[in-house]
Amino acid sequence: MLGFFFTLILSSIVLLFPFTSYASHTSDPTVSLLQNRISNNFSKKFCNSIQNGLSKDEAMTSAIIKTENIVSFSYNPQKKWIEKEDLANQISIKVINNCGWSFGLIGKEGIDYFKLYFLEIYEKTTPEKKLSS
Repeated sequence: MLGFFFTLILSSIVLLFPFTSYASHTSDPTVSLLQNRISNNFSKKFCNSIQNGLSKDEAMTSAIIKTENIVSFSYNPQKKWIEKEDLANQISIKVINNCGWSFGLIGKEGIDYFKLYFLEIYEKTTPEKKLSS
């Protein structure tokens, strides 16, 4: 009986005083579209470089620099809302699905490995720039 009253009181409090939450900018469809465009661009450049015989490191550096140059000159104000981790995850999924097999990475393990690899090379390649900002 005591448990019933406790549950009733707790439910009443939650209904009368709901928690305040704020919407994330990353839920904005224009941010998602821009992030998708960036990850498609990167994936295409990386996979083409691999197919043309570049090493994984060379392909990664080249794709980061080329994609960074496109994003830097973009006037899209939504680019500041893209989260680096989300972008790295999306890039990893696209690269592994498009050409991961050609350098031995497949599945979730491949995606996780490539994401860490991307973030590491990205920090070394463009320490003063932000791909998503």
